Amino acid sequence: MKILTVHTFYQQKGGEDFVFDQENALLKSNVDIRSFTGQNAGGLKGAVLFFFSIWNSSVGTRFKNELRSHNPDVVHIHNLHYALGPIIIYLAKKANKKVVVTLHNFRLICPSGILLHDGSLFLDSVKSDFPWKAVFKGVYRNSVLQTFWLAFVTWFHKQMGTWDLVDKYILLTDAARNLFLESSLKINPDKLIVKPNSGPPSTVAKGPRLPHFMFVGRLTEEKGIVAMLTAFEQTGSYLKIAGTGPLENLVQDFCSRCRNISYMGSLTKEEVLSEISKCSALIFPSIWFEGMPMTIIEAFSTGTPVLASNLGAMSTMIQDGTNGMHFKPNDSGDLCKTIKRWNDLGNEEKAVISKNALDSYEALYTPEINRRKLLEIYNSF
Repeated sequence: MKILTVHTFYQQKGGEDFVFDQENALLKSNVDIRSFTGQNAGGLKGAVLFFFSIWNSSVGTRFKNELRSHNPDVVHIHNLHYALGPIIIYLAKKANKKVVVTLHNFRLICPSGILLHDGSLFLDSVKSDFPWKAVFKGVYRNSVLQTFWLAFVTWFHKQMGTWDLVDKYILLTDAARNLFLESSLKINPDKLIVKPNSGPPSTVAKGPRLPHFMFVGRLTEEKGIVAMLTAFEQTGSYLKIAGTGPLENLVQDFCSRCRNISYMGSLTKEEVLSEISKCSALIFPSIWFEGMPMTIIEAFSTGTPVLASNLGAMSTMIQDGTNGMHFKPNDSGDLCKTIKRWNDLGNEEKAVISKNALDSYEALYTPEINRRKLLEIYNSF
């Protein structure tokens, strides 16, 4: 079987880029796989790519040549925004190829891509024929003009029927599938398949866990950093923070006045796994729905329970009291209660939840399971 994977790399490499590389590596021993990629850019070049994303003929010419050269059975698309664009879907179907699209975010149903604006959930676009409210708020890059153009590109291809040409959409969680089912896209439910991403090979640390909690991720508003810092300032429980981002100064400020909070800066992937495997539990306070948080999968792969916001992907990945605990999103008071609830557990109870976390990984998120499910999707045509 021949597979052609398609992806636009972001200017700053992120989770979608990692998943694209990971799945290509997983599949190379089973199928004849090649990749067709684009690269987002800043400045004038980025503006031109963004404008022509509605129908990029130059990309189309390159892609047609790749289709003729590789002659794939299936075209699997990860990210088209914005350097490649939806012309990829149209040309793949014109060439009678089966098309699979992984929906890593919510860009097709809201220009924000994350269903969050000004620190609050923003769901007005989900069921709108055209997301005018999102446009006027400038939910994409705080720009009315850029938000309008991104919304128009999505709307234009909805009118053209481009999104209906896709044979299968891969959603990462049941929560995401439900959102797309409720949206104005009106995608055939039979086309929406849930397949999680996979994590690294399991690495469970030997010996007792340390009593501190751990946060790993971008230091941004949507990650719930403020509520997390406020909660730990109140509880006195120890928290280690790893990552970088625009709220780094705020984190440093809390560290300077709270001896129980420490900042580790940026860590390598190996260091992240090592640190997560030693902590009592991972804190995941995100205030947006998330796609498929790799940090949670990494925690499960080390048998580390997760205390997370009861929202979106986290509400389905984590079962309260089984492989972790939930708290109300963006609610420092409820996070304090959950931290106390965790700390009040005995060692045996914590060990059971830790084992359940590892069991969750082995049942759903191993590389082998991911490979098998991908091949099942490809072979279903």
